Amino acid sequence: MLSYAITFLLIALIAGILGFGVIAGTAALIAKICFILFLFLFVVTLFRGKQA
Repeated sequence: MLSYAITFLLIALIAGILGFGVIAGTAALIAKICFILFLFLFVVTLFRGKQA
């Protein structure tokens, strides 16, 4: 999941440098969503691991 966020972040950075605004914005949004989902799943895994 984290690798997807990093991949979309790199796509957003490259698209932003090349001037593709819509593609850069979309890739950045997907990267944010993947990163937030990764953090949520990481926290859930931490709490479940301590209870078991």
